[in-house]
Amino acid sequence: MSVFLREEIMKYSDILLCLGVIFINITGMNDISAAWAAGPLNTDEHGLAIKGYDPVAYFKQGKPLKGSEKFTYQWSGGKWRFVSAEHLDLFKSDPEKYAPQYGGY
Repeated sequence: MSVFLREEIMKYSDILLCLGVIFINITGMNDISAAWAAGPLNTDEHGLAIKGYDPVAYFKQGKPLKGSEKFTYQWSGGKWRFVSAEHLDLFKSDPEKYAPQYGGY
C-alpha cells in the first residue's frame, strides 16, 4: 500500500469518526442512562416491578425487603413498592439511581 493511499484512508476515517460524534450528539444518543431507563421493565402479572420489593432497601439496608401497598409509586411502566415514605421519596428524587439495570431482568 502506498503512502498516499494510506494517508487518504486515514483522512476519510477521521472524517467518518467526526461525523459519527456529531450524529450522536445531535440525536441525543449520548445519554445512555436514559436509554436504559426507557427500556422495557420486567413486571409481574399485577404490574409490580421487582416483585414488589423495595429497590431503595438494597442500598440502605443491604438486603431485599418487601414493599408496602401503602407506599406505591408508578414509574417507567411499573408499580414500585417501598417499606417507608422515606424510601419512596428517595426513589422519586432519583429513580435511575435505585432502579435495577436492564429493566430488572
